[in-house]
Amino acid sequence: MTASRRNPPLNAAAILLACAALAACATPRYAARGDDRPRATRPATAPGGRVPATMRPYQVAGKWYTPRADPDYDEKGIASWYGEQFHNRNTANGEVFDMDLVTAAHKTLPLPSIVEVTDLDTGKKIRVRVNDRGPFVDGRIIDLSKGAAKKLGTYQRGVARVRVRYIGPG
Repeated sequence: MTASRRNPPLNAAAILLACAALAACATPRYAARGDDRPRATRPATAPGGRVPATMRPYQVAGKWYTPRADPDYDEKGIASWYGEQFHNRNTANGEVFDMDLVTAAHKTLPLPSIVEVTDLDTGKKIRVRVNDRGPFVDGRIIDLSKGAAKKLGTYQRGVARVRVRYIGPG
């Protein structure tokens, strides 16, 4: 007789414990006061009053990010690109990442969004569909897919000074 047949209550307890552990991973925990959880903006709601998962505040490496619609978003900073290590993996909005498409990752813009990215050194502009979160490197404002970096002409340099301007929903 197997162990699972000999002790059904123990198996049920183990399953409940595993479910509780998984639920705890998905539920952010905050300090009572003095936490650094963003409070300034309220996420957009979907039909039925639900906040889409891609618009909920999230934490990476101890820092909180609050996604929000910002029709006036226009920022200058550093762009980088990502590719092989994430190819065929899911993006933050559940799409499969294809490094050869013209897509990007942004920390807070709604997913998906369209942005215009301008290389400040060459003046070249492209429109990119934002469908992922990142980059989580200080000083970087957008992570382009390998395909987007090639189209913009920044692939060989690895990083570039850019202007990112929100165009609208993707």
